[in-house]
Amino acid sequence: MAYINKFIKNVNGEKAYEILLSLGYKMGEAQRLIDRARLACDGEVVREKNAVLFGNVSLIEYECNPRGLMPIFETQEFAVFDKPSGVLSHPNGRHCEYSLNDEIWHLFGKKAAVAHRLDRETSGLIVVAKNPKTQVELKRLFEERAVKKSYLAMVVGQTAKNFTVDKAIDLADNYDDVKTRMKICDDGKSAITKFELVKYFKDIGASLLRCYPLTGRQHQIRLHLFHEKHKILGEPLYGLSRDEVIKILDNEMSEAERFALTGASRLLLHADEISFEFNSKIYNVKSKFNTCEEFYRLAKI
Repeated sequence: MAYINKFIKNVNGEKAYEILLSLGYKMGEAQRLIDRARLACDGEVVREKNAVLFGNVSLIEYECNPRGLMPIFETQEFAVFDKPSGVLSHPNGRHCEYSLNDEIWHLFGKKAAVAHRLDRETSGLIVVAKNPKTQVELKRLFEERAVKKSYLAMVVGQTAKNFTVDKAIDLADNYDDVKTRMKICDDGKSAITKFELVKYFKDIGASLLRCYPLTGRQHQIRLHLFHEKHKILGEPLYGLSRDEVIKILDNEMSEAERFALTGASRLLLHADEISFEFNSKIYNVKSKFNTCEEFYRLAKI
């Protein structure tokens, strides 16, 4: 998704918000656009909604660049995508070239939005609301833990058949470190994950686990497994130096280097199943990705 500077009109003494209202934006939307520095006049960013403008007015907008990713399940209110690893759930800045929003807005319009998030490197199921009302309702379900999710992860070593990790999590407070890293700490937010061994691959010394996050903390599954000394193969954050992490995040590390360092060229974590009740109907969606076969292949290359 690229940002483009779209010419709107030449004005002679019109207020900034009135220009946006004339284009069909509501007052709240107009205010947000101005707050986000999306409106400009003769190349200068407009900072105030009541600013009186003279000259050529332009609006910085998203230009969708879809790649043909389609939902695997769809209703009138929402859709479910099987997101590939490496794709952002939403744009992370003006230099973002592609995110799931390119597909969502191309298919459903710019009022559609994800109802929750997946890390960039985590693949799998993500629910998309087609309108703001549905987005509010779906977000509430996630916040109230009324959505059941399970993931598959390929990890280092042979694990127990069943185990649970109950360790609180918070953002790491080492400001010289990578800002997105989390830490386990007694005074953090409650985080509980249940794990089941699906299969142990003796030839590569790795286990495929089904993971059930009972809470929804950032990096919960990843951090809990790292804490248990069963790091997910391909893990780009935990157990690495700051320089190694930055090299991976900035796409400056080759696939071969990353495989040698982490055991895979991507994070081997996949959101495999999701179920919830919406409008008195129960939905249970399963990913079409052959996780066991693909993760084994990626861990063996």
